[in-house]
Amino acid sequence: MRNLTRSFGRGIIVAVAGLVQALFAGGLFAEEPVGFSKSLFDGVSLQGWSVENDCEVDVIDGCIRLKSGDGWLRSHQAYRDFELHVEWKALKPQGYDAGLYIRAAQEGKPGPKPAHQINMLQGKEGNIGDLPGAQSTGLAKPAGEWNAFDVRVIGDTVSLKINGQPAYSVSGLKQPDGHIGFQVEVPVGGQFLLKNIRITELGYKPLFNGRDLTGWQPVGGAADECWSVVEGLLVCSGKKGPWLRSDAEFDDFNIRLEYRLSTGGNSGLYVRVPADGNHHRDNDTLPPAGFEVQILDDSGPAHLKLKDYQYSASVYDIAGANPRVSRPVGEWNSLEINCRGQHVTTWHNGHRVTNVTAADSPLLGLRSTKGFFGLQNHSTIVKLRDIRIGSAVEVPVK
Repeated sequence: MRNLTRSFGRGIIVAVAGLVQALFAGGLFAEEPVGFSKSLFDGVSLQGWSVENDCEVDVIDGCIRLKSGDGWLRSHQAYRDFELHVEWKALKPQGYDAGLYIRAAQEGKPGPKPAHQINMLQGKEGNIGDLPGAQSTGLAKPAGEWNAFDVRVIGDTVSLKINGQPAYSVSGLKQPDGHIGFQVEVPVGGQFLLKNIRITELGYKPLFNGRDLTGWQPVGGAADECWSVVEGLLVCSGKKGPWLRSDAEFDDFNIRLEYRLSTGGNSGLYVRVPADGNHHRDNDTLPPAGFEVQILDDSGPAHLKLKDYQYSASVYDIAGANPRVSRPVGEWNSLEINCRGQHVTTWHNGHRVTNVTAADSPLLGLRSTKGFFGLQNHSTIVKLRDIRIGSAVEVPVK
C-alpha cells in the first residue's frame, strides 16, 4: 500500500506540473515573462539601429520618425525568442503603410529577405501576409492615434496583441533568429512615428544588476580602485587595479553584453577561466586555462597593424573576427558569445564573426570547457551594460 501511495503521489505531481506547463504555453501567464528586459530606443538617438538602403530615419520629440525614402530600420542585435512592445502612429490620413519585421535577415533591398512582416497597413494592421492564420481586423485605432503591438515569438510560433486585445497565435515561422526592423516606404505609405520600443529576451537572466557588483568579485586588489557602477553602467576607469571575476562557473552558455570604449580602448571578456584568470595555454604541459574574447577600439592608431585574432570580438590567439564591424568610438557595441563544448561562436553588432571548433584550432582543444567569466582591466576606460546569460544555442559548425 505504501508503494501504491507513493506512485499515486508522483502521478499527482506530474499531472500538476503538466497543467502548469500547459497554462504557461497557452498564454495565461503571458503578462509575466521570464527573461531579460531592455529598451531598444533611448528616446534621443538611433543608437543600436542601422538605417538600411534608400531611406531616411530620424528622432523627433522623443519618437523615431520614418521620414522618407524606401528601405528599412534594422536593430544591430539579432534575437531568438522574445516579447516585443512597440507603439506606432501613422501620420498619413489614409492609405498609410509600413511594417514591423521579426527575425529578419541582415540583407535585402528595399527590405530584408527573408523576414516576416507584421503589417502597419491600413485595414490589415497586425497581419502577416505569408503566414496562414496571422490575420485580424478591427483592433487598430485610426490614423493619427497611437497603436500598440505586443508580439511574443517562441520557437516557430508568433502571438500578437493589438492595443491589449489578442489578435492571433499561429505557428509557421521559418527563421530561428534574426533582427527587429521597421519598413520605410514613405512615398507610398507615408510617415510613421515609433516610441516605447522594449524587448524581453526570453530565457536570459542578468549577470549584472545595474546597481552594484553583486555576482562579481575583484581579483588582485579592491574593486573601487578602478571599478564603479554609474547610472546603471559598469565602468572601468582604466586606473591600475583588479579584474572582476564572476562568482559562478559556467560550462555551456550564450552570453550577451554591450560595451563602449574610449579612444584607443582595450579590454576583454575572459571565458571559462580558472580562479586565477589564466587565459593562455600553448601546450598540455601548462596549467589549465580558458580563453579571452577581445574588446578593442579597432580604429585606434596603435591598433592598425595587429594580428587578425587581436581585433574586437576575436577569440584571442585562436580565431580572428571576420568581418570587422566595430562601431565608432563613443557608440555602443553588442557582443554575443556562444559555447557548446569546444565549439565557440561570437557575434559582433549582429554579425557572426567567428565560428571555431577544436578541430579547426588545436589551441581551442587545450582550453577548459568550464570556468569563470572575467572582465579585464587593460588600463583604458570601458563601460559595459546589459550583461545577460542564457542557454547555449545550436550553431552549424560551418
